[in-house]
Amino acid sequence: MARPTWDQYFIDITHLVATRSTCLRRQVGALLVKDRNILATGYNGSPSGIRHCEETGCLRERLQVPSGERHELCRGLHAEQNAIIQAARHGVNIDGSTLYCNTMPCSICTKMLINAGIRRIVYDAGYADDLAREMVAEAGIEVVRFEREAV
Repeated sequence: MARPTWDQYFIDITHLVATRSTCLRRQVGALLVKDRNILATGYNGSPSGIRHCEETGCLRERLQVPSGERHELCRGLHAEQNAIIQAARHGVNIDGSTLYCNTMPCSICTKMLINAGIRRIVYDAGYADDLAREMVAEAGIEVVRFEREAV
């Protein structure tokens, strides 16, 4: 059995992290990595101490908000946001790190990642947000869509 590449290794971990998600619509996991070390993880879901959507129902479903629109109409935080917050809470410097995520970040998360000094984004699945793609390009962040090798 061949060892996975570093990108494969970290992308696979994002899928494990996503299993902690409490979102009823999409399970997302994120890692912040520097020098091949995991600095912080995050998954999407309600803030600590707040009832999960599993209990309250999905606000976005109730309001019929389409995917990719009106991100503020949600009880949850995105995985990327939670990873940044966890690093901040624990005093971990993420400047110059790589974000691994099982989906391409939205425009709100992209703005946070730019200001946090993220230099590379590796994602597994696409997300329909042209503004996010425009901003990472303008910021000079390397973006890689992870391609699984055929077995």
